Amino acid sequence: MATYVIGDLQGCYDALQRLLLHINYQPDKDQLWFCGDLVARGPQSLECLRFVKSLGSSAITVLGNHDLHLIACYYGLSDVKPQDLLQDVFAAPDLADLIQWLCQQPLLHISTNQRFMLVHAGLAPEWSLDDAISMTQEVQQQLKTDPLPLLQVMYGNKPERLAEAVTPALRWRFTINSCTRMRFCRQDGSLELKEKGHPRNQTELVPWYEFWRGKLQAELFFGHWASLNGYSPVINIHALDTGCVWGNALSAYCIESQQRYSVAGLTRTRYI
Repeated sequence: MATYVIGDLQGCYDALQRLLLHINYQPDKDQLWFCGDLVARGPQSLECLRFVKSLGSSAITVLGNHDLHLIACYYGLSDVKPQDLLQDVFAAPDLADLIQWLCQQPLLHISTNQRFMLVHAGLAPEWSLDDAISMTQEVQQQLKTDPLPLLQVMYGNKPERLAEAVTPALRWRFTINSCTRMRFCRQDGSLELKEKGHPRNQTELVPWYEFWRGKLQAELFFGHWASLNGYSPVINIHALDTGCVWGNALSAYCIESQQRYSVAGLTRTRYI
């Protein structure tokens, strides 16, 4: 049995199938962990959703910002972006079932032995691990039981600090921004949600994972940040987004062997 952590799919179903062949995936033995953003930008979001859902307990996925945006669009609380190729998803006869399934997925997954963790974007610098667990569980419970109040207040860049998250709505937004949108923080640990580039081009902003250097006993896996191309300098924090939808690669990390695998992603002419 092996556990493979897979980076952002973003609708790249064909690449996923090539990757599974490459790792000799055994459905009856292996488990797949997905870093979120199953949908958007690539041409096969519907196939990705259906496939991951069909795996049942053989797969774990956390929610990414594109997954949450899809849910909000389904409920009429936002508009589909022109660059998101989601027409097939919204025309699908099983759309309601897919959305209901997405709403059951967590922001943060921790293995039963507490040695491995999975999140889409990152963990807020000001959080303790207990904070991260309790605040993500609050969001998960709300999304499962009554998603509309959460989705109605999800969008926005504030609060930037944990101390400012003083109402349920602000806690939900701070948690969602931390787990699904964050890349950089300011030097005081406050969230900065606009910059998407590589850390080498920054002198003022700090990658979120630097604040967690030495704080985690577990191995943490994340996606979301394609410009890192799968590299994190923090030894137990692993970046998995290698920009499949942008023409680079789709990558997997085997927890047991500590080996990485990659296959080629989309060519640009397929998604422009």
